[in-house]
Amino acid sequence: MFLFKSKKPIEPKKEAEQVNVDLELVTKMNQEFALSLDLNDTLMNALRVIIARLNAEAANIFLINEQKKKFECIASLHQDYLDEYELDLKDGVMGKAVQQRKCIRVGNVRKDVREIAEFYFDLDNKTNFTTYSVLCSPLIAANECIGVIHCLNKKTQDKLFIEDDRKLLETLSAPAALAIRNAKMAKEMVEKNKIQKEVEIVGEIQRSLLSKNKEKDFPISGINIPAKVVSGDFYNFSDLGDGKYGFGVADVSGKGIKSSLLMSKASSLYRCLSKTNFSASDLLFQLNNEICETISRGMFVTMLIGIYDSNKKELLLSSAGHEPPLILSADGTFSNFSEAGPPLGIMPKTKYPEHTIPFENSSMYIFTDGITEIKNPNGEMLGSEGFENYIKKYQSTSINDRLKTMIDDILGAGHVQKDDLTIVAIDGK
Repeated sequence: MFLFKSKKPIEPKKEAEQVNVDLELVTKMNQEFALSLDLNDTLMNALRVIIARLNAEAANIFLINEQKKKFECIASLHQDYLDEYELDLKDGVMGKAVQQRKCIRVGNVRKDVREIAEFYFDLDNKTNFTTYSVLCSPLIAANECIGVIHCLNKKTQDKLFIEDDRKLLETLSAPAALAIRNAKMAKEMVEKNKIQKEVEIVGEIQRSLLSKNKEKDFPISGINIPAKVVSGDFYNFSDLGDGKYGFGVADVSGKGIKSSLLMSKASSLYRCLSKTNFSASDLLFQLNNEICETISRGMFVTMLIGIYDSNKKELLLSSAGHEPPLILSADGTFSNFSEAGPPLGIMPKTKYPEHTIPFENSSMYIFTDGITEIKNPNGEMLGSEGFENYIKKYQSTSINDRLKTMIDDILGAGHVQKDDLTIVAIDGK
């Protein structure tokens, strides 16, 4: 039970009545705060209750910004302009309240020590307010100090708070701190869910940029399994007519939203430019120049693009630092295409070589490093040789089912996915 004594003697009956009123107020605060998880509503409700009970002229709430190590005023009643600047955590009575973790009263600012008086004179000049007396209580919830409640001037003739006021604010700040912490956590959760939803939308957009596998007899198929919601890999293929098929596979450096946005840009550029440019080297030249203009420092894109001519039974290939694709011949032997220029985004106006290779009764597998670098429970990477074993195992499966079956087997064998898994297969008849 909390007893709030005044300077004048109070009859025991009246003192008990006042204690009951204050306890009822604390209970009411807890009940009202529990009904709202809106941070702004909770803050303003707390200030209105506290100003009314303490008969204060003004009050505000400063929360601690842990990143900036500053006090930030996020709610205020009857004192203007506080949201225009930040305060150091050591400033004024607020800094002392946080440091000592107790409610502090400055009975008369003008009679206090120099640093306190100067602090409030400076604050008054900025807010067009005259401070006479101050109460400041730390907001402590779950043993964590999240900020302070700061009350200014009592509505009495001398405008000075007394010790009973300090004790009362200390009591009222406890339910206020808990309510503010809960509302703050609720707001952060909403923001987190909002960001997550936006990430999911980016993921959906990315998936829409990937080519859809066609009906049977189409010679190209692809699969992309992101390690997270968004991916830094992409592939695209299309029917160019006259028995020709264009394709491209890329891998953006890094992970996360930044990489996924660059992936979306590179994919969109490829889809647009590949409709009119049928030279693999010229297409990489264009893509590289476009990406170099806006790419962030340290990022790059590896990419392999090509054209399969089913009439001439040949492939036209050009690579910008991408993983060498594996080519399985009819006799069961593997070879690869290792000719490559630098990744996209490194140096503008780079010329990329292109090569034509025979491609009959063979299959080519273009992939990103997530495939070969995936590790089993013993920490051993699959590697090119391990991937070749899976290719041989499922080569007789139809091209539309082959890649998913292959990846399901790899993951089912205990390999742990930590990167995007992307494969494009091309069957040459």
